[in-house]
Amino acid sequence: MESHQFLARPTKEDIRELPKFDGLPLEKIRLVESAADVIFAQEEILKSTYVGFDTESKPNFVANQPSTGPHVLQVSTENHAFLFMPHHKAGNNLLIEIIQSETLFKVGFGLKSDRGPILNKLGARLRSGIELSGLVRRLGYQQKVGLQTAVAVVLGQYLAKSKKTTLSNWSAFPLSASQKLYAANDAYASLCVYKQLSRVAPHLMG
Repeated sequence: MESHQFLARPTKEDIRELPKFDGLPLEKIRLVESAADVIFAQEEILKSTYVGFDTESKPNFVANQPSTGPHVLQVSTENHAFLFMPHHKAGNNLLIEIIQSETLFKVGFGLKSDRGPILNKLGARLRSGIELSGLVRRLGYQQKVGLQTAVAVVLGQYLAKSKKTTLSNWSAFPLSASQKLYAANDAYASLCVYKQLSRVAPHLMG
């Protein structure tokens, strides 16, 4: 019996040699903290069918310490990314509407692990989530694929991921420019991966 041949995942060195992923610039990233921000976000997000979705939490460096995250929740359209911080209560009603909407599809990586913390933090159940790691895996990879690898194999680009920013304090305010870019483009890159998969491998979407 012939064994199944899986595709080889690119190495970190292979990925770094790809053209850089051009994410959204700072002027297209908005922290939702005022009534005007909420109105703009609502207009942009709710006219979409698919949005990129991700969360960031302040890292725990002490064993067995419960997480208080997520501290940032990111929602991206094709043109803008919106950063919600639950302690900015102005945006929470819209954020909950987005999370619980059954007609607005949230595409991202690691959504299963986000569900519990989101429910604990906001009392909202994540509905209509599309987990991209499984979709990309169905291209022929043996294991689940994360965002950086997905950007490489689906878009042919290198999504830079700063470990310093990954492990930064996501509950801090104000967020730094590097935090805003990192958070927004995780969600935006997920949306780009989904859109490209829809074009080149629509059979995976069923």
